[in-house]
Amino acid sequence: MSLASALGLTSVRKVRYAFVALGDITQEAMLPGVAHTGDSEVVAFVTGDPEKARGVGKQYGVTNSYGYEQFGELVDSGKIDAPYIATPNWRHAEFAIPALKAGIHVLVEKPLEISTAKCREILDVGKGSPAKLMVAYRLHFEPATLATIDLIRSGKLGDLLTFASTFTQMVSPENHRARSGIEAGPIFDMGPYPVNAARYVFGSEPTEVVSAVGVRHPEAGLGDFDDTVAVTLRFPGNRLAQFVLSYVGNTLDTYTVVGTKGSVEVNPGYMCGKSLERTVTIGGSKTHESFKNTDHFGGELRYFSDCILNDRHPECDGEEGYADVRVLEGIAKALRTGESVHLDPFDRSRRIDTDAQRQTLRAKASPELVNTSNPGKGKEKVPKN
Repeated sequence: MSLASALGLTSVRKVRYAFVALGDITQEAMLPGVAHTGDSEVVAFVTGDPEKARGVGKQYGVTNSYGYEQFGELVDSGKIDAPYIATPNWRHAEFAIPALKAGIHVLVEKPLEISTAKCREILDVGKGSPAKLMVAYRLHFEPATLATIDLIRSGKLGDLLTFASTFTQMVSPENHRARSGIEAGPIFDMGPYPVNAARYVFGSEPTEVVSAVGVRHPEAGLGDFDDTVAVTLRFPGNRLAQFVLSYVGNTLDTYTVVGTKGSVEVNPGYMCGKSLERTVTIGGSKTHESFKNTDHFGGELRYFSDCILNDRHPECDGEEGYADVRVLEGIAKALRTGESVHLDPFDRSRRIDTDAQRQTLRAKASPELVNTSNPGKGKEKVPKN
């Protein structure tokens, strides 16, 4: 009996997924999370490595395997309701577009793509499709993140002034991200985390990349790109966001928000596999809270399947993905030119609904997805997407 069945999580219908690409994030994070959803199942793999598909398929009971070039055949087969796309960043449109054209729902890893032009191609197809498109922003369903958004919206921190973040990890020279240029480097790989966090913290869109400075550490043995980048963004209302990204630093993922009445530090703030923690300071009073470790990946998968089964538009949709790539593209340009970059005006039509996100996860949810506040246990896992 499966874990979902043992916990009474089976439903009349489950969304049938094909997982496209069997890299670290698929095998170590998303596949284990399926059992915690109750409304999702994996029925096919799409990969360039048939031997890997056989091994992973045996582990998870998946017998349908397709090469990347056979994706169109799978889309037309009637075997799936949605693909989960976890290919390298620059191959997202390659699979998202034909699926959406065929009316097949799409869950795609962040960033949505590596340019606003590619994002627009996906969004344009999505507008004419009955299918739903969601970008895998797992932190939109994570307890510490939702609680911090509620804290900020309560006004207890006063008028917000700054957002500051550090996100660093050691990347092996053998990893494909070390050999694929800027599109696989820290800007597009890790940048979505602080960019997205700054956007939901301020509840607005940045207007300018004030500066982007990059450095390279030859001793790290990485490829032809800046392995460490420092960025400053300007937001409306005289607000600033600053963050550092690195492929050669000891693991650290933290962000701090400062207002006129208080501040909040979330540390760790982006990782999965371990509880996220925060320290809130209001005036001279300081409190610390540790949030239970939850399955971020099972949570986002359950949410998207719920949207499909109940015909609801996902919050972290294609427009949310575009909003981040718009900024990442500006950062890459500022890094290349050494000049500030003004970002074209853009208004996000939707923001995170914290109550709705929690409600979806709580309804018949596995304990691994439930939002509670307690010390968490588990192995720390830095995202590899």
